[in-house]
Amino acid sequence: MAAATENDDNGVDNHLKPAPVNLSPPAEQKPLSKNAQKKQLKQQRYEAKKAKKKAQEKEHKRKEGERKHKEWEETLANATEEERLKLIESRKSLRKERMDKRSEEKEKKMERLTRAKEIGQNVVVDVDFAHLMSESEISSLVQQIMYCYAVNGRSTSPCHLWLTGIKGEMSRQLDKLPESLVYLTADSETVLDELDPKSIYIIGGLVDRNRFKGITMNKAQEQGIKTAKLPIGEYMKMSSSQVLTVNQVVEILVKFLETRDWKTSFFTVIPQRKRTGVDPISCSEEHQEKEGDEDEKHDLLERKKLCVEVPLESGS
Repeated sequence: MAAATENDDNGVDNHLKPAPVNLSPPAEQKPLSKNAQKKQLKQQRYEAKKAKKKAQEKEHKRKEGERKHKEWEETLANATEEERLKLIESRKSLRKERMDKRSEEKEKKMERLTRAKEIGQNVVVDVDFAHLMSESEISSLVQQIMYCYAVNGRSTSPCHLWLTGIKGEMSRQLDKLPESLVYLTADSETVLDELDPKSIYIIGGLVDRNRFKGITMNKAQEQGIKTAKLPIGEYMKMSSSQVLTVNQVVEILVKFLETRDWKTSFFTVIPQRKRTGVDPISCSEEHQEKEGDEDEKHDLLERKKLCVEVPLESGS
């Protein structure tokens, strides 16, 4: 039996860890019967219809968001200064209440999944039958697996869920699941405007003294992961590069979740010495290395104890 792949205990429902892809030539499949071809065509039509419906719902949600935003702007414009402040404060309070509730639910979920990993009932799904299924049938199985992880994550007594026999087309389709992954890298051309609760943001855990330029961007591209960068340049001029320490990025994200304000987040976390003065072109490697050492000392002094969990590489 192939090595099993266990469910992730980080609270993410559908973040599976596929086993390494089998590079050997796929076994020849027998041609489908007419009946099987009809079923396959029917499944393809269903998938196309579902994708169209999903796109329509997404567009409706976008327009609804724009409508609500416009209504909010009009309400503020027609309010007095005192009323405006009360409305903004009330909205911040409701937002914080929702975020606190989500954080509490996520924490409880992680506790349940961690406990399941230690003492929970072990359940293995054997998916070593991909060679017997069509591509649409494999897609259907992948959807079922996603539901398994989602249901297990919501359960008050989750089991310890494993997958075994992942290879070939099954591995390729499971690789598609981390579409919600976003690698944060200063080299990305995509600017992060908002944090999406459905997305998983990855921070590169590396102290390199600028030796490995573009390494996180290259890693993301190799693994087919979307990238984005923080909108630092829209709010301040950095004294050197826009590369920050791991804990600074985490603090910025946490601060933004509290305030929903990038400017406040950047100016609260990024040290003054990194925000002003030196033209980045004139910075020597020696200056950048020295600045990196100062950042570490500064962070150690301000944070006596800091624990950073670096995401595991896909397929590890």
